[in-house]
This record gives sequence, structure tokens and C-alpha cells, in this order.
Amino acid sequence: MSGALAFDDLVEKLHRVLNGFPDHRTGQNTTYSLKDAALGAFSVFFTQSPSFLAHQRTMQQSKGRSNAESLFGVERVPCDNHIRSLLDPIVPDYVFPVFEQVFGDLEAAEELDTFRSLNGNLHIALDGLCYFSSKKIHCQNCSQRTAAKGVTTYFHSAITPVVVAPGNGRVIALEPEFIVPQDGHDKQDCEQAAAKRWINKYAERYASKKVTLSGDDLYCKQPLCELALDMGFNFLLVCKPDSHTTLYKKIDALQANGSLSRLSIHRLTKKGLEVFTYRYANGLPLRAGEDALWVNWCEVTVTQGTDGQVLYHNSFATNHQITHATVHSLVCGGRTHWKIENENNNVLKTKGYHLEHNFGHGEEYLSSFLLTLNLLAFLFHTVLDLVDEKYLLLRRTLSARKTFFNDIRALTRYILFESWEHLLDFMIEGLELTVPP
Repeated sequence: MSGALAFDDLVEKLHRVLNGFPDHRTGQNTTYSLKDAALGAFSVFFTQSPSFLAHQRTMQQSKGRSNAESLFGVERVPCDNHIRSLLDPIVPDYVFPVFEQVFGDLEAAEELDTFRSLNGNLHIALDGLCYFSSKKIHCQNCSQRTAAKGVTTYFHSAITPVVVAPGNGRVIALEPEFIVPQDGHDKQDCEQAAAKRWINKYAERYASKKVTLSGDDLYCKQPLCELALDMGFNFLLVCKPDSHTTLYKKIDALQANGSLSRLSIHRLTKKGLEVFTYRYANGLPLRAGEDALWVNWCEVTVTQGTDGQVLYHNSFATNHQITHATVHSLVCGGRTHWKIENENNNVLKTKGYHLEHNFGHGEEYLSSFLLTLNLLAFLFHTVLDLVDEKYLLLRRTLSARKTFFNDIRALTRYILFESWEHLLDFMIEGLELTVPP
């Protein structure tokens, strides 16, 4: 295991960042530190146990110590309500350096190499994610929508970028960008505007790594594509006919005169013969007007070889040059965008992280701060799944994610472990497993 990516080192990164938190309190009630509040909330997300802190307070009383202390470094365990009140004024940006440090360590350990494709590019998928919604609870940072019947819904959402790769079931979470009312703007904030802010903020950090941004049709607009190129990114975005009429008129004209490039590939899969039909063209206007950005376009239609039934169809716009040799890898790269839904959003919502559960809304930043800690917990588990052989062995043996976390919850409720390594060793010994050399 790479030392900088071991569990204790990941937690230490979080500790170093939390040590720099500004303390907003002016009174005498400083029994619990902001650091303990943040670590306590993080431990709940990492163990996927809403009752983790309550169990650790009980253990502290009976044993004099707790797993909150030994595993996460919590000196004094606050109650849930105290955690909410302490964290509410803290902007989530204070925690963002942990994402940067983990990404840098993954790069140094060459763990990012397995995520590279398309001429060595990393794919960063962008997508919006709603993580809170209510018709009653709201704060100054809520977005809102009013239905035809006059009912207003308040919600929080964010752009949650992740590194994805074809054929790789893991995703690497990066810094989110929150969709919130912006000072000096009359219009309500939106996903496209948040994506532009993210590109501007993080281009210096990520663009030099050879990065292709991917996203759905919402992002395939000239201002965003131009910004991506100006900041050093490539782009590979879903491009639908209804929202790109000028481009598709050109495609229809090329098709009519036989100038549209075409390639068919037959593949024998577990489901039988499948035919991948590609159409592509380079140098097409993304929109009408003399100032149109010229892009390259490709389309894939996957059909069942026997009866011609369409199994998949999509099309993409990109700045990458398209040829017979590159069209397949480009389409594979474009299709990885949906991993942000399957391996990121869906996991966070339905696989134990309970992303849409209201852990606390607050009056200022609590909701977004807790989302950030949840994303960090997800990132830490991804890193361990990449580099920790004991963790990998247990996850593969306890193949169901639910079983693994059920065991973690039960063991940490009743047994005091000196370290994360101690916990993993205990589980491996109990299951009579052998760690590979």
C-alpha cells in the first residue's frame, strides 16, 4: 500500500485541514472543538452508521475510550445537535484541500494511470446532483422552484465532478461546486453557470494533466466549450439534434451527398452478435453565426446483430480529431459520462451514504458542508479500494457492500479497536482469510 494513501494518512490529511478551521465562537462554550465536530460527522458518513457517535459515547463511558477516538482521532464526541450548530457557519471550501492532496498522492503513486484513455487523457465527468429538497425547510443558500399551483420547493444542488474511465467501475471524486444564489446576479444560479465556475477555479490544477471534460447535452453549448478550450481542457459532450439544429443540418447535407464518414464493427458479446455503426465528421459549426465554434461530431448506434433491434444510440461533439482509428475510443470515452450517474450519484443515494437524507439543513452552510464530508468519505473508500490489499480482500469476500458495512457497524459498536489496521485484521482472522503477499 502507498504510505500517503493508507487510511491513517488519509485521516491525517483531514486533520491537518481541520486544524486550520476558523473558530466563529465568541462565548465561553468551547467544550467541543470544531475539529471534533467535523471528524464526528465524517465518521458517521465513513462508517455509514447514523448511530455511530451515540454508540461511541456509550463505549467511552464503559471503556474509557471509543472507536471515534482510535479510528478517527475524535477527542471528545459531541452530540448530533451540537455538531450541526458548530458546523453550520463553516463554508465547505475549507475542506476542499483534502481533495487536492488525495488527487496529488494518487498521481504520485501512478494510480491515475489506470484511469487514462483516449491518447492518455483523464476523463472528468460533470453533472448536477440534488441533495436536499423540501417545501418547508429553507435557508439563504437554497435554490427554489414554484409549480403552477403556486407551491414552492426549496432545494440544494451541486456539480459533483468525478474522474471516470471506460471499463473501470471506480470513480474519483473531486471538489464540488455548489449551485447557490450568486451575489450581484439577478438570475437564479444554474448547473451551466456552476460548471463554468468549476472550470475557472480548477483549470490550473487539472488541465495540465491532459483532461477531457465530459457531460450531457446541457453542457454542449458554445460558451462552455470555448471556456474549456481557453482554460486548457478538451471536451467530449453529448450533442442532441433538438438543441443543435445548425450542426445537424450540416450532417444531413453531408449524409445526402455521401460525404459523411461511416464505420461498422461487429462484436460477439455474451448477449450475442452486436453491430456498432459509427458516423462522424470533422469541422462542423456548433451553432449558427459567423462566430460559431467549429467542432467534430460522431454518432454510435448499437444494434442486435440478428434482428437489428437498437440497443443504444447517442452522439457527441468534441475538439478531438475523429478518424476510423479513433472513433471507437472517443465514443467509449463519451459513454463513460454515465458512470457519474451509476458509480457516483446512484451509489451516494442508494448504497449507504444516504445522500438525500436530511442530516441537517442549518441556516447557513450546514447542508453543503455535510455533503462535502460525505463526498470525502466516498473518496476515502475509493482510495482504499485502489491501494489497500486487506480492504480489497474483505470487500471481495463480503461481496455485497451492505454486508461489509453491516459488519463494520456491528464490530465498532461492541469492540474497541486500536486502529483501522486492527479492525481489518480482526475481520480477516474471523473470516479465516489469507492476505496475498
